[in-house]
Amino acid sequence: MEQEKERLQKVMAACGVASRRECEKYITAGRVAVNGRTVTELGTRVGPRDTIAVDGVPLRRKTAKRTLLLYKPRGVVTTMKDPQGRPTVADLVAKVPERLYPVGRLDYQTEGLLLMTNDGELAQHLTHPSHHVNKTYLVEVRGRVPEEKLDLLRLGVPLEDGLTAPAMVYVQEVDEARHVTRFTITIHEGRNRQVRRMCDFIGFPVKHLKRIQVGSLTLEGMKKGQYRDLTPEELADLEKEMEGHE
Repeated sequence: MEQEKERLQKVMAACGVASRRECEKYITAGRVAVNGRTVTELGTRVGPRDTIAVDGVPLRRKTAKRTLLLYKPRGVVTTMKDPQGRPTVADLVAKVPERLYPVGRLDYQTEGLLLMTNDGELAQHLTHPSHHVNKTYLVEVRGRVPEEKLDLLRLGVPLEDGLTAPAMVYVQEVDEARHVTRFTITIHEGRNRQVRRMCDFIGFPVKHLKRIQVGSLTLEGMKKGQYRDLTPEELADLEKEMEGHE
């Protein structure tokens, strides 16, 4: 739901321009522009996406930090814009007033848990190799995967960008009727298309891939395309998980 707009002088004061009363004087004196147009009305209201300039100098808006858990569907690009015109994660959170960015990536054909935030520090920590935040995927491949092949994933496999760290792998189901195997794999690295490349290496290309967990966060109770705010407790747990590997 879009945030309610606030009085211009209140936003200016919150940005540290001056007291609210002084900001009113700036406005009536014609020293303030909103979205490139000079405003002199004290009743002017602005939203989070509006740009404000005082004497031609843009204000740096103090935006509250916000982090969402999004259930990304297949067929959606993990970018803010797509030159090919495909649906993006930005489209899914278009009603959120803050400018949010995805933390890491899920490729076009992969669905599942994706975090989006305007907290640059949190995003950097979550994607930095030194912070071993576990990411768990549900993988479906064709055929029955021999245990020795899964053991390769557990030990680490050589990819073109180096040996992967050991992964946790658990078979969930072998569906003889559909001729598929489902297993979970937990990794902490963030290489591009890593799970798909690991499965290619053992000779069982991914048929379907879904990220079901990041740290202690899951998709419980969520449908594809839905999102929700992380609770303060969930954010605190994420920070603890990162600190535990510093």
